[in-house]
Amino acid sequence: MAMDIDVDDNLLQSPSDYQYPTIDRQQSHYNPLQTFNLDKGALKHYQQQYADLYFLRLAKLKPAVEAIADEEWKDFEVAGETVRRVDRVLDVRQGELCWVAGTVYMEMPLKPNILDDISKDHWITAPPPKEKYLSPTGQDKIMLEDESGRVRLTGTSLQLSMLVTGCIIAVMGTEDANGEFEVIDIKVPDLPRQPQRWERDEGSEVLSAGTSKKRKSDVGAKTTEGGKIAIVSGLRLSGDQGHTMTLDLLMEYLLGEACGPSEQNEVSKISRLIIAGNSIAAATPLAAREDEKKVSKKYGYDSSAYNPAPTTHFDNFLAALLPSIPITLIPGESDPANVSMPQQPIHPAMFPRSRNYAAMLDSKEPGLFDSVTNPWEGDIDGWRMMGTGGQPIDDVFKYVSGEDRLEMMEHLLRWRCGAPTAPDTLWCYPFQDRDPFVIEECPHVYFVGNQPKYETVVIEGPAGQTVRLIAVPRFKETGEVVLLDTDTLEPEIVKFDVYEGEG
Repeated sequence: MAMDIDVDDNLLQSPSDYQYPTIDRQQSHYNPLQTFNLDKGALKHYQQQYADLYFLRLAKLKPAVEAIADEEWKDFEVAGETVRRVDRVLDVRQGELCWVAGTVYMEMPLKPNILDDISKDHWITAPPPKEKYLSPTGQDKIMLEDESGRVRLTGTSLQLSMLVTGCIIAVMGTEDANGEFEVIDIKVPDLPRQPQRWERDEGSEVLSAGTSKKRKSDVGAKTTEGGKIAIVSGLRLSGDQGHTMTLDLLMEYLLGEACGPSEQNEVSKISRLIIAGNSIAAATPLAAREDEKKVSKKYGYDSSAYNPAPTTHFDNFLAALLPSIPITLIPGESDPANVSMPQQPIHPAMFPRSRNYAAMLDSKEPGLFDSVTNPWEGDIDGWRMMGTGGQPIDDVFKYVSGEDRLEMMEHLLRWRCGAPTAPDTLWCYPFQDRDPFVIEECPHVYFVGNQPKYETVVIEGPAGQTVRLIAVPRFKETGEVVLLDTDTLEPEIVKFDVYEGEG
């Protein structure tokens, strides 16, 4: 018996002709720099001395800090005596009011020494790493040095200033009877020139448009409508399956699968994901020699001790995201890259699935998957951005008594040096002709990964520069991702967590 069924009152419905709108992810203009890329093959070696790096840094930054000091201290008088400039540290004379520029060196008994490295090479248990290098008994000394020599700095002004080995400063004061320079005031190079938004992109487009009929006024006409950049760090993937739940939530959020239509529209504005270091968990320490079992090794390593699960999980995570969102991958301390700064891009062989989205070998254009150096800098939607995996800030933290990570980030920019403690206590490549850690142009955004908590502030320079500082927290510990608005440079936090229920 046939029955008439009202389609509107029944769960069974005929196919709809309604055309559901598709949501396209917003695109960003991505133009990375190659500032920290090292030479390949035989051109890269470690036979040269590290002293040249300090001389290069001093030669580059000394004119800048001297110009600031000369303008500030010109005709400065103390008790009727006018301060004068001396060119070298050894030209300082006892009792004479003067100022001089040089490189800071911190003599700290608790700093690491070569014996620690030798003990590791000989499989002797090395002392645990120190949280701070500061001496509790006041044995630390602050020196100022240049190509001529070194002088010890004293005075109450030093207690009010953050100083670490490798930063370039100018100091004003007098030498006392003990041969120590008592400091009255300190000047730093401060923020360098900041490029205008789209400046670099417009310049390259003007050159490329030189042979065409395109007007220069039309070149670089950019349109960005509220795009966002996601920044995450400290994923620390391991072989533990329990950690993948939060990571799956992050993946589904970025793909728009874990939210409704209104939230999907917001997620579609995320034009790029930046992973700022420590994507892979730190390896387990090797056993001591007396406990080491005799095992057969193939190709120089024990294959039974190698755990491919972390890199496999990370590769699957990247491959799931890459068809939808471009990714910039910055290595970190625990990632499979060289330890010394600047860390080079993680080799694509580590990502058999994700490397299909990387650029071709000789291509000048970046691919959807861009494995870059640490530190890294580049332009995204016209803004100059600079970021690290966290090692330079973590090392500066050991030199100072404070805990404020944003203050340390600000001082790195005002020193114009992205890794001042390299090569003293932070391993780095022995550069001979340049110091890439010297900041030539002031970024608009400076982010540092793997920090204890999320923090942000805007600092200003003497020439009107403004820089957004962002301390990116460790995702594995906090479940937090930073979203940066590319119109206003205002950041926000998205937190992911898993409810474990009651026992």
